[in-house]
Amino acid sequence: MSDTAALRPYVPAFSAIYDALDPIALPLLRFVMGLVLVPHGCQKLFGWFGGAGFEKFTESFDKMGWHPAAFWVALVALTEALGGLMLAFGFLTRFAAAAIFIFMINAVWATGHRGFFWLQGGLEYSLIIGTIALLFLIKGGGRYSIDHARGWEL
Repeated sequence: MSDTAALRPYVPAFSAIYDALDPIALPLLRFVMGLVLVPHGCQKLFGWFGGAGFEKFTESFDKMGWHPAAFWVALVALTEALGGLMLAFGFLTRFAAAAIFIFMINAVWATGHRGFFWLQGGLEYSLIIGTIALLFLIKGGGRYSIDHARGWEL
């Protein structure tokens, strides 16, 4: 069936709710996903939220072979903290989403050998975030974003 006008919801009584919430669905996803990333960056930069802080993360990155470790920790932490805030508020959305997407490709590669499930250190969390970042890389910030308010995006 190619005519989308003929499609109807499983529960037609919910149509008004779906229609009312449709304009905020993607902005809500963008906002929440961005804010989920921020504490991860703060763990690395400042040791907040139970994180080890910059020095310990630098030692860990060094042991994993990421040289110069301080550069990579700073890049990862800023991608999470600053990129997360940019994504949340829709500021330079495609740039932030691209940085997050690239970071998550690396995270999937780095965790893939542990399997799929996050509880075993696997890739599922990185895969979800990467897919959401790809969505906003493609779609941009949308109507409820700083980008749109500035006239930078449709």
